[in-house]
Amino acid sequence: MGYKAKIDDMRGELKGLYKALPEQTQGFGLLSKAVKDGGVLSLKEKEFIALGMALVQRCEPCILLHVEALMKAGGTREELGDVLAMAVQMSGGPGLMYSGHALACWDELAAQ
Repeated sequence: MGYKAKIDDMRGELKGLYKALPEQTQGFGLLSKAVKDGGVLSLKEKEFIALGMALVQRCEPCILLHVEALMKAGGTREELGDVLAMAVQMSGGPGLMYSGHALACWDELAAQ
């Protein structure tokens, strides 16, 4: 299964979760919006941080969604490389493995 299909599947699963837990997921959505809209960092910088955290936490769905969001925020493949390098430095071998997923996801999405 390709990364775009994984992203689409995850969004479908989240829709089911939103229906099952509307108050809780709405609260999380409000928090996410407030964090992204406020503060002094740009959305792109915030996505760098979110992606780095997803990598070291080893959350593949989070990684894929934040790679996509980083692309939409104007990130470049070269900037992604810096984020991946920091994730590897901070988490060693597991960061290396998940960074491979992130780069492959970027390349697949960029090719579309």
